[in-house]
Amino acid sequence: MEDLVMNGSFWKGKSVFITGHTGFKGTWLTLWLKLLGARVTGYALNPPTDPSMFTVTGAAEGIVSRIGDVCDAEALAAAMREAAPEVVFHLAAQPLVRASYQTPAQTFATNVMGTVNFLEAVRRTPSVAAAVVITSDKCYENREWDWGYRENEPMGGNDPYSASKGCAELVTASYRRSFFAAAPFLATARAGNVIGGGDWAADRLVPDLIRACAGGVKVQIRNPDAIRPWQHVLEPLRGYLTLARKLHQEGEPFARGWNFGPRDEDARPTLDLVSRTCALWGEGAGWELVGTPQPHEAKYLKLDCSAARAGLKWQPALNLETALDWTVSWYRTQLKGGDMREFTLRQIENYQTLASGETEHGR
Repeated sequence: MEDLVMNGSFWKGKSVFITGHTGFKGTWLTLWLKLLGARVTGYALNPPTDPSMFTVTGAAEGIVSRIGDVCDAEALAAAMREAAPEVVFHLAAQPLVRASYQTPAQTFATNVMGTVNFLEAVRRTPSVAAAVVITSDKCYENREWDWGYRENEPMGGNDPYSASKGCAELVTASYRRSFFAAAPFLATARAGNVIGGGDWAADRLVPDLIRACAGGVKVQIRNPDAIRPWQHVLEPLRGYLTLARKLHQEGEPFARGWNFGPRDEDARPTLDLVSRTCALWGEGAGWELVGTPQPHEAKYLKLDCSAARAGLKWQPALNLETALDWTVSWYRTQLKGGDMREFTLRQIENYQTLASGETEHGR
């Protein structure tokens, strides 16, 4: 059995640099890398919400945490050079579709020029061997197809967020061809809609659901029929970690774009996820439809992840029901005052066990 992530012999003692480490996905990745024995330096703005995953899990403990903006090219480059990392992950972004309608210029500045600044910092840091830029499934020109988008589909996007992620993909591809034909090797990763404990972002479905359930009110749903590739946050993170290791060890064959999404049966309508979450929460949790006109959002979006299954031996370990159960359990534990660092690390360890089983049995 090939060890996908959990082999400490690769990550133990490895210097890793993460932009966006104070965000939802960034915090989960930071905690996982610490669990694997890596030396982590993070560079990001202060946590974007209060409460935040970063603060409630004490993720700053045991890492070097630099507070800064990826739009500040010199500060970012200086922080990366000081850390002297072998592996770098770029997660810093303006991550919300609806917020991009309100602040389009800031969205493009962060998601496009922030990516340029990150890649320029990599060019100026000789220690880097592998770099992974995280974009989004929304980077694709959405044509409302019934089938999943493959990595060679055209980039695009109607809303500023989606367009900015398509731009980030084009920028990264240009830098790869122009400057990274040899080491450091550079790849992008495109994930679906992630769920999991510790997300308190506004205008994102699961955080909105949890706030409504905890407050005893009905959650308002904008697009109940919209289909999204829902997956637990640990699924794409395992893909990012696997991809980074492959880039570091084997180089050029893995320097490209990669999709990390759920199995086809877990690309479900919003209403399905809402109903299942309300049922797990209990206590009369329910939903209601928003009656006012809303900004454009894609109706149908799926990813074709056959390349990751074949090339990285990666596939999802959790179905949607289990992902929702883990998510609701996380928030309920947090509301009861539990030790969320310990609880989060236990979920990561449980996930590692399940993921190893998926690989061993070839499922």
